[in-house]
Amino acid sequence: MKEQQHDNPATPEEVADRVWELAEQIDICMLTTWTGEEQHSRPMSARPRRDENAFYFLTDISGEKKGEIERFPTVSMAWADNSNYRYVLVSGRAEVSNDRAKIAELWSKMDEIWWEDKDDPTIRLLKVTPERAEIWDSPNKVITGAKMLMSFVTGAAPKLGDNAEVRL
Repeated sequence: MKEQQHDNPATPEEVADRVWELAEQIDICMLTTWTGEEQHSRPMSARPRRDENAFYFLTDISGEKKGEIERFPTVSMAWADNSNYRYVLVSGRAEVSNDRAKIAELWSKMDEIWWEDKDDPTIRLLKVTPERAEIWDSPNKVITGAKMLMSFVTGAAPKLGDNAEVRL
């Protein structure tokens, strides 16, 4: 197996900045919980709030998420921008609440796909406090494609972009 080189000149603060920026840009992430026997992932729209050190989601009271989180509060969130080769993985502690003020604050027109309005009694707030994050960040698709082609020709492992990990 070829070893891939990773140059990481970024400071932890710069990596953290990029984590929050990419999560905001990409929006939909795969939120993964643990059932006690297996992982369970589902796509959800994230509302990153760096100033609160939190990722928020609106969720429904029905379903398995609430029970899974109550039993096993450690979750992961994965964002993927495949067209630009940018990826973010964040793990942290989740909690579900009925914070109506925060639900109203986070409400957007897109949420009407799932609920009539912000006062729907079945809406719950899912808050994830991040602990660890990792990014894979490529400059762009054209450069990445050229690097992969060059790697194929030379037989050397490509350096596709930065990979960095940070505690949040």
